[in-house]
Formats: sequence, C-alpha cells, structure tokens
Amino acid sequence: MFSVAFGLCIATMGESARLMLDFFIIMNEITMRLVRLIMWFAPFGITCLIIGKIIGLKDLAGTAAGLGLYMLTVISGLFIHLFLSLMGIYFLVCRKNPLVYFKGLFPAFFMAVGTASSAATLPITFACLEETLGIDPRVTRFVLPVGATVNMDGTALYEAVACIFIAQINGITLSIGQIITVSITATIAAIGAAAVPSVGLVTMVLVLTSVGLPVNDITLIVAVDWMLDRIRTPINVMGDAYGAGVVAHLCRKQLVNPARRLTSDLLANDLPKHLRKHDDDEDSDDHNHALRIELEGDLRRDEY
Repeated sequence: MFSVAFGLCIATMGESARLMLDFFIIMNEITMRLVRLIMWFAPFGITCLIIGKIIGLKDLAGTAAGLGLYMLTVISGLFIHLFLSLMGIYFLVCRKNPLVYFKGLFPAFFMAVGTASSAATLPITFACLEETLGIDPRVTRFVLPVGATVNMDGTALYEAVACIFIAQINGITLSIGQIITVSITATIAAIGAAAVPSVGLVTMVLVLTSVGLPVNDITLIVAVDWMLDRIRTPINVMGDAYGAGVVAHLCRKQLVNPARRLTSDLLANDLPKHLRKHDDDEDSDDHNHALRIELEGDLRRDEY
C-alpha cells in the first residue's frame, strides 16, 4: 500500500520527480538481472536440498503418500474457491452467468498455467477483459495491476494447507488459535508477495515461523511446488479478472462515456427536429418514442 501511495505522489509531481522515477526504473532492472542470475543456479541448490531431505527420511513411502494427499487437498481447495467463491460472488453481485465470463478468460487462464506468473499474464488478461468481455479500460488499468500484487488468494490457500501438512508430518497438532494464526499470516504474506513464479516458498517461512514450525521442512514440498504453482497462479489471475468484472458492474453508471451520456440526455428531452414528424400528426409521439428507443439501443454497450 505504501508503494501505491508513493507512486501516486510521484505521478502528481510531474517532471520534477523524473530523477526519482529513473532511480526506481534502474533499481528494478538491477534486481531483475540479479534474480535471473540466481535462477540459473537455483536448480542445483534445490536438487541438493531435496536429495538431502530424502536421505534423512525414515518412511519414504508414507511421506510420498502424504505428499500426494497434500497435492490433492490443495488442488481441490483451489478449484472450490474458483467455482464457488469467485463465480458465486460474481453471480450474486452482477446477476450474470459466471461461466460465460470464464469462457472469455480462457487465454489468460492458460497463459497463467504456462508462465506461473500473474505479472507475465497481465497483457493477456488486459486483452481478454477489454477486447473480449468489454470491460472499461479505466477499471482494468487500475484493478489488474493492483490485483497482480496484492490479490494472491490461491497462494494464501496453498500456504495455509502446506503449513498444516508440515505440522502433521512432524506429529504436531495445531490448536484452533494456531490455525487462525496460520490463516491470517498466510493472507498477509500473500498480499506482500511478488507476482513471480514460486514466490509462495519464500513467504512460507513467515507462516511457519508464526506458529513455531520447522522451516527446513519446506524442502519436502519443493519437489511438487512447480506443479502446484501452475495451478494456483491461474486462480490468482481469475480472482483479479472476476474482481474487475464486479467493480465494472458496480461502477457502470459512473463509467458512462460523457459523449454517450450527453446524447442520452438529449434523447431523453427530445429528438432532433429532422427525426420528428409534424406536430399535427396524431401518431408523432409514438413515432418519436420508437426512434428514441432505437437510438438508445444503438448506444447501449454490451455488459458482461
């Protein structure tokens, strides 16, 4: 939130803030180059961590079965969230078919599966919402970039389940208070997470520390994280897209094009003279009313 407020202040300062803007642009480029360099060596480090953890396991078959159930739980929770929570909210607020809306988001959904990054999927999400579904660009240009950073509902669900799984394999029973703490911490950690692949593994440390669970057991779930990351990222993207649809519906009156509103006001008052019949025509009112309805229909925008 501080970054959003800081960016808005820089935007209001105009050219006087150009030096600060250039500084952050360069810092972003330096950071991305460092990340790319680290990612080249990451597979070797992760492989060593997994091998070391597997060697130390006493019950390899039991742990593998537990990982399978863990994956099934995460995947089931993510799709329940998509089809019940997100689509349910969209239907209750907009009173429209959420499956039709979802059909228009197919390119963004599959792009998220391939990239495992909400930020990398943004251009496709913009195209789906603005060109296919007709969402106002003023809504998408605000909701989607913010949502790609703070709306990580799929990541929050994944982190909560992973934390409980790690507690179970260590024979630790979490109390109701600890489960609530895990849920709140996972939500906060997901809000602060970057829109990059496998970022959930980084914020997982915060969640585990909040309830005193061993951090080194994260290596157990690294082996399957690449698959789960390609399932939770589309859920994050769908959350942003459905959120934009709800915002567009709630703000539809405020987002009316000024020219269209002026034309509608003119039509509401009276039709132009060249569209009206003579005053002495007894059917002139009906004729004008029919023309008014026809013109207003041409001006009305399709809503999703």
